[in-house]
Amino acid sequence: MPSQPQAQRFALSILVAFLPAAVLGFLFAGYIKAYLFNPLTVATAFIVGGLLILWAERRNHRVRVFSVDDMTWKDALKVGFAQAVAMIPGTSRSGATIIGGLFFGLERRTATEFSFFLAIPTMFAATLYDVYKARDLLTLNDIPLFPVGGVTSFVSAFLAVRGLLRYISRHGFTIFAWYRIAFGILVLITAYTGLVSWSEPG
Repeated sequence: MPSQPQAQRFALSILVAFLPAAVLGFLFAGYIKAYLFNPLTVATAFIVGGLLILWAERRNHRVRVFSVDDMTWKDALKVGFAQAVAMIPGTSRSGATIIGGLFFGLERRTATEFSFFLAIPTMFAATLYDVYKARDLLTLNDIPLFPVGGVTSFVSAFLAVRGLLRYISRHGFTIFAWYRIAFGILVLITAYTGLVSWSEPG
């Protein structure tokens, strides 16, 4: 069991890492939705993200932080800014935080674990924001659905991360990188040849 100082330090790290996306999301959410939700941005984010993953996998990775308990607030803040990059459509939140963690000296498993725990306040805040925006459409009958959905999502994410941790302990993210690059190229080709309309109707 972690000691109380360790638990407090971990909670502070999560809070610090959460702040960049929270602040930047509040300031620029409207701009991002208005100008960045388009095929070119999404496809570019997929391709650039894939290239960054390949770079992260092939570079000489010097590990400084071997456990989430060893993270300083500066380490957490860096990962938090990496998470903020995921506000760009086509960027994976978990991918941004994990790969960002690798660049910042976190051990692979540590980066993945921290990304999982960071997702809890991030997704909770995003859900509250969406609920607030849609408050006029909600009724009292909708309220019981939120705790059920929250618990289900948490259990599903927990099981998924357990599987991911087992996978990355033996493998890397290279296959995911090539998938992102291939899909990004596919989006560009189909969008600009007119084979697929990636824009929302209306």
